[in-house]
Amino acid sequence: MKTNNFIVSARKYRPATFDTVVGQGAVTNTLKNAIKNSHLAQAYLFCGPRGVGKTTCARILAKTLNCFHMTPEIEACDECESCKSFNESRSYNIHELDAASNNSVDDIRNLIDQVRIPPQIGKYSIYIIDEVHMLSAAAFNAFLKTLEEPPSHAVFILATTEKHKIIPTILSRCQIFDFNRIKIDDTVKFLEKISRNEGVTCETEGLRIIAQKADGGMRDALSIYDQIVSYCGNHITYKSVIENLNVLDYEYYFRLTDAFLDRNFGQPLMLFNEILDKGFDGHNFIAGLSSHFRDLLVCKDPVTLSLLEVSADIRERYREQAALCSIGFLFEALDICSSCDINYKISKNQRLHVELALLRLCEIGVEKKNAEQVAPAAPGKPAATSPKSAPRPAIPSISIKQAMAEPKPTPAIKTEPPQVVEPADKPAEPATKPGNRPITREALIEAWTGFADALKSDDTRLFSMLTAYTPDLENKTRIVFQISNPLQKDPLQKIQSRLLRHLRAALDNASAEIEIVLAEKNETAKAYTTEDKFAQMSRKNPALLTFKQQFTLDFE
Repeated sequence: MKTNNFIVSARKYRPATFDTVVGQGAVTNTLKNAIKNSHLAQAYLFCGPRGVGKTTCARILAKTLNCFHMTPEIEACDECESCKSFNESRSYNIHELDAASNNSVDDIRNLIDQVRIPPQIGKYSIYIIDEVHMLSAAAFNAFLKTLEEPPSHAVFILATTEKHKIIPTILSRCQIFDFNRIKIDDTVKFLEKISRNEGVTCETEGLRIIAQKADGGMRDALSIYDQIVSYCGNHITYKSVIENLNVLDYEYYFRLTDAFLDRNFGQPLMLFNEILDKGFDGHNFIAGLSSHFRDLLVCKDPVTLSLLEVSADIRERYREQAALCSIGFLFEALDICSSCDINYKISKNQRLHVELALLRLCEIGVEKKNAEQVAPAAPGKPAATSPKSAPRPAIPSISIKQAMAEPKPTPAIKTEPPQVVEPADKPAEPATKPGNRPITREALIEAWTGFADALKSDDTRLFSMLTAYTPDLENKTRIVFQISNPLQKDPLQKIQSRLLRHLRAALDNASAEIEIVLAEKNETAKAYTTEDKFAQMSRKNPALLTFKQQFTLDFE
């Protein structure tokens, strides 16, 4: 049976000098300058997330302080007796205490008695207390006096992941160093260095997934790295990493976004089904989709492009897809994904909950695309219009009664409108500017009803509120909607921004505004006008509104 000589990478490649510490340059430079200038504090507090080098830096500092032949770069020589005793774990000058299991007053009293003993070799006795926030309140109070006025040979280095649990009197007696999460690029470079030493070939994108999974902790990254090497041997690929760590491939999110923009309602549902069949959780999927939209939004501005932590090839794909997405689409997509994420756990049918979000994403894809097809006209050219806003031929105005009395026109017969010859000296009328189209009452009712119908399956209460009254148009762009109960105002205000975005896009008017007002109670019954009757009928049967618009009908 072979002897197991394997040492985990987190121990084998643990930094032994300040220069080998990854991602904490501000901390290590400050400590080196303090040693160089003999400006040492009696107590240090190292704070930060797990696995970022707090205890490692404490040991390097302790080793360097007692080195007999320090290098010009302020590093331990590794050759003197003090360094050798430290490397062989037999140094009597460096004491480590785990406050998680030694957190009582008696443990601190034993430490205080030990502090009085001067070092046998070297100049300092260093006391490293890990997880110091675990000390009891009584232990902290017993430690205060010694921490404030220790013997000249004593240096305390406290380490914690939860600085907020340490009492202020302890904090005031320490120099505090905040350790940062290690950047993904720094982690990838360190893993590449280890791979070269171990003879392991690797794809950079695979190492990047490991770094992302580690969430800024180098110890976690090294543990995951060992796991991947055990899984795939001496060749690490992107595919093997995502298979072992159960990470969803970037490709799924790119394909989904393309389907949203193409209004392909079927493909997102099939892709989501494929993702579920592979064992991925729907909640993690929707969170990953939110991150994908966030990355696309980051790519819209060169200033924020540096926030995208992916490889050069993937960054180029993000840049290409971001060019196809409008900022409005990305904002609304993030809103839909965020809502789905928040309500996922309380949903009784979680799969349907995600699928509805995917269908809504398809719908906003076409809405935003149509809204942005209206572009400013070039000099000397007519303004471009979307298919929805293209002008229809003029049809003579007739009343509803006349239309009902006359036989239906045959669809195959098309009547050309009369050609009107304009005088040569009459100036051409300017085209309506995109986003500034006049609002008509009929168009408002159609857009309002469309938004209400979209909510009917999800929230019947909001649907009833929106269809209880007909919105009024005042001052050309001011839309006033009356409610009968003050309790209706709060739920309507929550969707007011979404409703306004929908109306501005559907009406092609960026100046439209909504005001929700409480209707005054009036005991006298108000007679319905012809327009009110038609509005009520069109809410029940939207085809009437389409019929009226197509034939340009009037009221009698």
